[in-house]
Amino acid sequence: MEKNGFSLTALGTAFMRGFHARNDNPILFNDPLAYDLLTDRERFLIAEHLIARLKSIDPEGAAACGDETSTVKRALELCTGAAVVLSRARYAEEALRVAIDRGATQYVILGAGMDTFAFRCPRALTRVEVFEVDHPATQAFKRERIRELGWNIPPGLHFVPLDFTKGSLFDLAAHAPYDPTASTFFSWLGVTYYLPRETVLDTLAAAARISAPKSTLVFDYLEPNVPGDAKAAGRLKAIADSLKELGEPLRTGFSPAALATDLAGVGLHLMEDLAPPEIQRRYFADRTDGYRASDHIHFAATAGGEPPQPGLPSR
Repeated sequence: MEKNGFSLTALGTAFMRGFHARNDNPILFNDPLAYDLLTDRERFLIAEHLIARLKSIDPEGAAACGDETSTVKRALELCTGAAVVLSRARYAEEALRVAIDRGATQYVILGAGMDTFAFRCPRALTRVEVFEVDHPATQAFKRERIRELGWNIPPGLHFVPLDFTKGSLFDLAAHAPYDPTASTFFSWLGVTYYLPRETVLDTLAAAARISAPKSTLVFDYLEPNVPGDAKAAGRLKAIADSLKELGEPLRTGFSPAALATDLAGVGLHLMEDLAPPEIQRRYFADRTDGYRASDHIHFAATAGGEPPQPGLPSR
């Protein structure tokens, strides 16, 4: 985090999603609006950082790239968590569509960053109220950028400022028009890694308690001890080192073997724990570029109350 509390990774994530939508084929997750939330200067600085990173890790590969776009593309494939960013977003929004079809009327995006769902999917807002929950500084930055772009904030989009390390998700229950009795879908992507373990569990517990039974929560998580593991995959270590340089080090992981028990302790039922091999099969098996599932990162889907019927989407 910067001194003002704004998350630099929010800009990086927007760059990855926007670059992918404009330059890759096939498209795994289509978010062309993400690029618009970045200024030309921000896009230039991020691209410059990625190219420098690639040159330090794979100088021969960088030299073989014919132009800036291909160099940035190779950097995103080899030096960042772009594959995670894209596949977890795809996973979450696939599950969201299923939840809406089953009656969910609220979509809560925890750690929303520069997410564009409310602007990409206006028809969905006729069926769900969308609540973006994020650090006050990051949210203020995004709202100012939306104002500068002249985008109209849809009536069904609501901003809820929250510092997860200082406040509580219970505050959402008092934020009109949020309805604690309604079926709700929560997504929490790219956040649990950076928070203390107790903060993650407290937030999950709050989500279970402020939503109707069988509401769904999707999140991604890191296996434990990976940042300091000498045997960790080189790509993941490069990502961890880069995040540490930005002042947002990886802090918390969960054991897949203990995850169901951990979640049961906060009132959630584990519906699915998608491990890297399954993520690879589901989202990357047919790709011929360098995007692939990241070792040690899982996608999990949970529900509160009684165990729901199975049926999460798959390809």
